[in-house]
Amino acid sequence: MSSEAKSQFGKVWSCNEWDPLEEVIVGTVKYATVPKWTPWLASTTPSHAKWFFEKYGGQPFPEEMTENAEVELDNLSNVLTELGVTVHRPTPFDFGQEYRTPWWDSQGLYAAMPRDVMMVVGDTIVEAPMAWRSRYFEIFAFRDLIEKYFEGGAKWLAAPKSSMSDSFYRRDYDPENPTIDGVRQFVISEREVSFDAADFTRVGKDIFVQKSNVTNTLGIEWVRRHIGDEYTIHEVEFGDEHPMHIDTTIVPLAPGKLMINPSWVTRDQIPKIFDSWEIIEAPEPVHPYDKALYFSSDWLTMNFLSIDERRILVEENEAPLIELLRKHGFEPIPIPFRNFYPFGGSIHCATADIRRRGELKSYF
Repeated sequence: MSSEAKSQFGKVWSCNEWDPLEEVIVGTVKYATVPKWTPWLASTTPSHAKWFFEKYGGQPFPEEMTENAEVELDNLSNVLTELGVTVHRPTPFDFGQEYRTPWWDSQGLYAAMPRDVMMVVGDTIVEAPMAWRSRYFEIFAFRDLIEKYFEGGAKWLAAPKSSMSDSFYRRDYDPENPTIDGVRQFVISEREVSFDAADFTRVGKDIFVQKSNVTNTLGIEWVRRHIGDEYTIHEVEFGDEHPMHIDTTIVPLAPGKLMINPSWVTRDQIPKIFDSWEIIEAPEPVHPYDKALYFSSDWLTMNFLSIDERRILVEENEAPLIELLRKHGFEPIPIPFRNFYPFGGSIHCATADIRRRGELKSYF
């Protein structure tokens, strides 16, 4: 790699969700393909959205959807650049292509959510194995970037891919009754390692993770063994009966400040380690939505991105959230992002922070 190319890629370093952001990856919805309806999709997707996947499954997302969402992603990239953050974008490929393994065949999904497929822990990029067949090769849209960071000195851990064979999924899983005798059930089994990076949230030397319909105990243990003894992994469980990704449930905002989703998180469910922190309950999301939420709940409103300990990029329609953040001493920066919601995420999901200026330490 030339010295010019190296200069465009900074050092990999990020230890939490709020240190000053210096470099980030922003996703894209180019060539996005609607997945077909499956039991694992049903485990986390609102039942009212089933028609969308039955109608469009295997086809490109409607052109108007992708065009409007890509405009918002481009604007996000421009806003971040204006704030002094270096922005990189993935190299999308045709996610409508069919591919086959010894056990199944599928099409892809998109390269919209870098937060799902990778996370930075200190100076290490951790590549997630994923749990959906449609996301098996998604990481390759980001591989050019990861390779450049690796050449620049970053560590790179790639978790083992599950076979995603039929036996990996629990065919007896019932999304209408996910809790049996007080025990939460998940659509994935413990046969093989599985996790999405977005089920983890970093607070310096302490990392919090939830088991979900994409993250199992083996996946959590794999991360625990590989990231080093200086980190402590805390497994948490909340009231979301269809969990997938933690960043609409709890969000560490700054040292000593934690936002929770009050519809899923009760005070007694918050880990005791947060007892000295200020707990901020997120307000109800703004309604009605002008676009359907096919992949997610209304609580994408909490899926915002901190630029530093004060400034936060937030969806411009969420007036109650913006007001609450200001009340607690933050400086929200509203941007349009409503057209991205139907793809299953918001500003946090659409980004993966590569470098934040700070040091690794404990906040407890």
